Amino acid sequence: MKKIFTLILFTILLVSCKESSDKYVLRSSVGKINKVMVVTKSSDWDGDIGKEIRNSFGELMVGLPQPESTLSVSQVAPNGFGTMMKVSRNIMIIGVSDKEEFYIKKDVYASPQTIVYVYAKDDAGVVALFKKHEKEIIKTFLDSDIKYLQNLFSKSKIDENQFKTIQNLGISLTIHDKFNYVDDTGNFLWLRQHLSSGIAKTGSNNILVYSVPLEEGIQVSDSIVAIRNKIGKEHIPGSDAETMYMITEEAYTPFTFDAKIDGKQAYETRGKWEVKNDFMAGPFLNYTIVDKKNNRLIVFEGFTYAPSVNKRAFLFELEAIAKSLKIN
Repeated sequence: MKKIFTLILFTILLVSCKESSDKYVLRSSVGKINKVMVVTKSSDWDGDIGKEIRNSFGELMVGLPQPESTLSVSQVAPNGFGTMMKVSRNIMIIGVSDKEEFYIKKDVYASPQTIVYVYAKDDAGVVALFKKHEKEIIKTFLDSDIKYLQNLFSKSKIDENQFKTIQNLGISLTIHDKFNYVDDTGNFLWLRQHLSSGIAKTGSNNILVYSVPLEEGIQVSDSIVAIRNKIGKEHIPGSDAETMYMITEEAYTPFTFDAKIDGKQAYETRGKWEVKNDFMAGPFLNYTIVDKKNNRLIVFEGFTYAPSVNKRAFLFELEAIAKSLKIN
């Protein structure tokens, strides 16, 4: 009887342990947007490996008025990579090992989490392998942060049904509820989020959504600046609506890249805006999506007005919202 009782108790404990394991939940990750913790020896960080990482991640973002790097980095030695450090959201583990390896893992110690591993047999090999996958590594961390923000914004998503323009265009966007209505004509939508740092107001983040006809024979990428200048004159006035309105800064040529939004051909344009005959200015991010089925261009533009403060994080939030756009 005693043996039977022991067997039953062992079975119960085994099942309980399995259920507990199945229900195990990873800790929530922590860390600032666009920041990567690099796990490597201090001697490597001070040498060629660290120099290559800092140069790569430190490349300046296009279109910002102040110089700001693509990614910020911090370093911790492997023996200091303990429990507290392991909950960081973006991690790169890099250094010398007995074989060459490059791979990416998700949600290892926390969630959401992205860890990039780069190993080679000597310092020169590590640098070469990192440079080989440099663009993929940067894109991996940026895409991870985009997804993180989109998930965060979905928890406080604004009710799109209240905006005529979004309904008329037949699109959806994940916009958080800190954005407020400025203008909604049914063909043009302007939303604004007031920004603050502590108790001080620092400016605003703005979203514009509209569409224009897709004209046959026109090179879309060459028409983006002309379209946004026309929209600025019609819809984004300065303090004197007759003589002041938003234009693309004439002294700075915007950069346009190929992109994909909702699986469709698009163009990403980064540059600077200014108000004609005034002193207001700042960076903008424009996505022009080619919707051939409906013979139109759908335009999402985000622009920031935040004098005297860094703007990378503000533009990145607008990018996350833009990349949530779907054509219904």
